Amino acid sequence: MRILFIGDIVGRPGRQAVARHLPEIRERHKAELVVANAENAAAGLGVTPVLIGELRALGVNVFTLGNHAWRKSEMVKGISGMPDVVRPANYPEGTPGRGSLLYTLTDGRTIGIVNLMGRVFMEPIRCPFLQADIEIAALSRQTKVILVDIHAEASSEKVALGWYLDGRCSAVLGTHTHVQTADEWVLPHGTAYITDAGMCGPYHSVIGMDTNTVIEKFLTSMPRKFEVAGGPVIFSAVLVDVDEITGRSSTIKRFLLRDS
Repeated sequence: MRILFIGDIVGRPGRQAVARHLPEIRERHKAELVVANAENAAAGLGVTPVLIGELRALGVNVFTLGNHAWRKSEMVKGISGMPDVVRPANYPEGTPGRGSLLYTLTDGRTIGIVNLMGRVFMEPIRCPFLQADIEIAALSRQTKVILVDIHAEASSEKVALGWYLDGRCSAVLGTHTHVQTADEWVLPHGTAYITDAGMCGPYHSVIGMDTNTVIEKFLTSMPRKFEVAGGPVIFSAVLVDVDEITGRSSTIKRFLLRDS
């Protein structure tokens, strides 16, 4: 099975990058499933059901979220009715939505998708390692192919989770920091790994946001409202090949496409 995983989609420029590049990449590389992190798709903070529908129409099959999942009230109300959207599974009990799902391709093959959020420099939520145990144990009764999006700040936490889950899932793919890392590889027991898949959005920016405003905040330490930057865009993603019989990955390849 060939899976395309798209890094954090940031605002309208990120959605435009997906519209521009996804159809051609999906066709050229014969991706059978497209998963994207959409937690920043609405003006750089949060996402709405309308924007999920827009990205779905562009060819994204499954959506993961993160710490900005609840920025838009429409998503709080609507997420439970979206069977193709997952939010971090280690949110407290009673949080709307689901933390994992089983997706079925048109030919009947299945893949499990798990969304987790880190705790280092982030919210004090449940342990992502222990929650991964629960989610993967449940999904592994139904499928061999399981992909984990770990939405986390600290590289060490993501790397540790990759080693912790090696051999128990097909891929551990990092999001949240918006900068694509160059450490993609298949771990010894068959789990594809990358610390961060990167972002889709404006690259004349600070992780998608207007540079002047971010620099001013660093210089003054005063609150500033960040705005999504303009200009040319970048499309970041990884392509993972998985043996659907064993659930082990054979390759992981990253994409980083810049518009002029």
